Amino acid sequence: MAILVTGGAGYIGSHTTVELLNAGYDVVIVDDLSNSNAKVIDRIAEIAGKRPIFYQINILDQKALGEVFEKETIEAVIHFAAFKAVGESVEKPLEYYHNNTGGLISVLEVMRQYDVKKIIFSSSATVYGSEGVSPLKEDAPTGSATNPYGYTKVIGERILTDLSHADDSWSVVLLRYFNPIGAHSSGRIGENPNGIPNNLMPYITQVAIKKRDHLSVFGDDYDTPDGTGVRDYIHVVDLAQGHVAAVKYAMASHGVEAINLGTGEGYSVLDLVHTFAEVNNVEVPYEIAPRRSGDVATTYADPSKAKALLGWTAQRNLEDMCRDSWNWQKNNPSGYDE
Repeated sequence: MAILVTGGAGYIGSHTTVELLNAGYDVVIVDDLSNSNAKVIDRIAEIAGKRPIFYQINILDQKALGEVFEKETIEAVIHFAAFKAVGESVEKPLEYYHNNTGGLISVLEVMRQYDVKKIIFSSSATVYGSEGVSPLKEDAPTGSATNPYGYTKVIGERILTDLSHADDSWSVVLLRYFNPIGAHSSGRIGENPNGIPNNLMPYITQVAIKKRDHLSVFGDDYDTPDGTGVRDYIHVVDLAQGHVAAVKYAMASHGVEAINLGTGEGYSVLDLVHTFAEVNNVEVPYEIAPRRSGDVATTYADPSKAKALLGWTAQRNLEDMCRDSWNWQKNNPSGYDE
């Protein structure tokens, strides 16, 4: 019996695949490589000592996806495959809704056809919108995202919740991530953004390696200790291990649960910049820029539900995240394209 990981060649998907293999699961990856690289599969095998089965398929192709279910014995699905750039989602909302929402429905229809009813959904803290008060608990209001990407997660959660309510034989876990950073300690897999990074840490690492001349810090007048935005950064390996715990939970349960994956600690942009520079002994030049619309001062998780239901807590600290991010970047200056 295998776990199907859609988008398994991506940043979070690849790290989760490693942790699943390390935990003794067989893994089948489905990925169209539109935002990832086939070399990731080789590196997963190198790290884990076991190779996942890989199909280069777009999840919207139900015929091809059904053939995977025919060939493999799938026990549960972890669904990562989605477009994920917030700015691009504002520019291309139709493409995002078609791919992210349509892709989820496609996966669910094939799962139902083959009577596979256990799914872990890659959601996001963006579902809490900009009005929630930290620490954010799972019962905080959702549904008021600030961009089309966020709304695809809101809609995805709604679809899965409605499906579970209509058919209680489904087991659904909605994992709401906070801010994943870091990389595998081997330095063999990590975040590999196309073009200009959308997220803070890969931008910092590209400045540190002198691929970019400075970091823009958007706003230093928030009501936070140093005036810069505070977020809950979580090591991607901790996040991946949270998915393994969620698989075990889904195997033994029915219904739908939303669960935060975060550390419960808030760090500012400048905390991240200064820690990165200190632990790695590198310079990270930065300039203060105007605030971005939609950004909030402080967002961090209450992760107590993950501990109670999954037996999971984050184990790695900010220094680990910064050290592993730099280890990945300096050893792979051009990502997987070397």
